[in-house]
Amino acid sequence: MIETPAREDVQAIIGIVERAGGFGRMDVDCVKELLEDYFRLADHGGYHWLVYRQEGRVLGMACYGPAPLTEGTFDLYWLATDPQAQRTGIGRALIETMESDVRQKGGRLIVVETSGTEGYAPARAFYLSRGYHRQATIPDFYAPGDDLVFYVKRLH
Repeated sequence: MIETPAREDVQAIIGIVERAGGFGRMDVDCVKELLEDYFRLADHGGYHWLVYRQEGRVLGMACYGPAPLTEGTFDLYWLATDPQAQRTGIGRALIETMESDVRQKGGRLIVVETSGTEGYAPARAFYLSRGYHRQATIPDFYAPGDDLVFYVKRLH
């Protein structure tokens, strides 16, 4: 079942990010901060969160929101599945639900930023399989040898 997270889900979401592989300490700290804003602020800090829950356990998460100063452009900030549940359709279900919600909110374009390192090759292949197109690359963005890769999907 896909739904918005409850405050009790924070540790499970952080655990998924920690175990998913590829994410560093700064990533985990950023997720914590965004979740704090989500539950503390009336506007949720401008972020939308989804969790995939099975038998009461959170197995996946997504975080997205409108890109500031744009008309109908949304950013997908985080998408992660518990390593033990990867390749079971959870990521696909989360991204489809996110895309549907973005459409309902008047979104026309979704932008994803990810790493160009070998460890992120499965993520990049996943976005391509879901109809996202590689739009741009900024070499050495995150660190020497770690490119920033942009993927974009236009919603119809």
